[in-house]
Amino acid sequence: MTNLERLEMAVEAAGLDALLLMDDKNIFYATGFMPTDSAALVAPGAAYLVTDSRYIEAAEKQCVPGVEVILTTRERPLLSCLKDLAAGRAAARLGAEEEYLSHAMYLRVEKALGLELIPAQDIVTGLRRSKSPAELESLVAAQRIAERALEEVLPLIKPGVSERSIAAEITYRMLRHGAEGNSFDPIVVAGPKSSMPHGVPGDELIKDGDFVTMDFGCIKNGYCSDMTRTVAVGHATEEMRNVYETVLRAQLAGIAAARPGASGADIHNAAAAVIAEAGYGAYFGHGFGHGVGLYIHEAPNASPLNPAPMPEGAVISAEPGIYLPGKFGVRIEDVLYLTGEGNVDITRASKELLIL
Repeated sequence: MTNLERLEMAVEAAGLDALLLMDDKNIFYATGFMPTDSAALVAPGAAYLVTDSRYIEAAEKQCVPGVEVILTTRERPLLSCLKDLAAGRAAARLGAEEEYLSHAMYLRVEKALGLELIPAQDIVTGLRRSKSPAELESLVAAQRIAERALEEVLPLIKPGVSERSIAAEITYRMLRHGAEGNSFDPIVVAGPKSSMPHGVPGDELIKDGDFVTMDFGCIKNGYCSDMTRTVAVGHATEEMRNVYETVLRAQLAGIAAARPGASGADIHNAAAAVIAEAGYGAYFGHGFGHGVGLYIHEAPNASPLNPAPMPEGAVISAEPGIYLPGKFGVRIEDVLYLTGEGNVDITRASKELLIL
């Protein structure tokens, strides 16, 4: 069953006449094509992509079967086309993405269509929590590109090289190996800056004895990869080794707990307990992981704030860390695919402490 067929069935099951999609990623999920400034209307047994002349030719080639592509014009802009479609299908109950649309746009669409929209974000969000085999294939392809880039960048990490140059090399090499772009701006932080989980690469130079944390990923076929590796340059102190091994043990504990039916909080807590027992509980402030898919951060989350059970087919990151302000930080991140038996770690890069 295709994503579009699943979505059509979910719209019908929700008692809606149609679902309006204006988020680019949701449009891609439904139609197989990712435009901007466009919309899709999905109804039981029918689907439409409404776009402009910039995308019309590509959309007609790339949309999955069952999607009718409609061209907007200056005389018949996007909202006019949507109004005609809704009226033509007598779509009195029209769902919309209340979490994506701004309040102003939500009201604007209601006024243009003459309908009161029904909040229905959960329909597509719920479906996207579990990945199909085709989606998983794209996620794995993105991961392999990132790992190949890492292999090529590791020999470049040495004293005197800037954080920014390593971040640039990572981006360049992922693109060379087939990436469609970064899934987010690479994080490359060295020495004391590695204690900042989302530090920004700067002109700081890597020094002997530094930890260097690299968090990066790319997009392939619309889907994201995400990985973090922390390496030492020249040598590592006993404290650095201890923190690294603690983070690795915590990650492995969280991975062992990750399975369908386990709550996001359960998975997080399995890792957090290892860090707390080692005396570093105050220095792990974020969740164990997040969903990865068309967005780099999407549902479901392996977080202490998520009591909901994980669905089979979910893809989540596994990224505990310890961050000692003014000293250094360590994070190790893989991506997991949750199966009936537990999970499959789709990340192949070594997690042994590398001293370059």
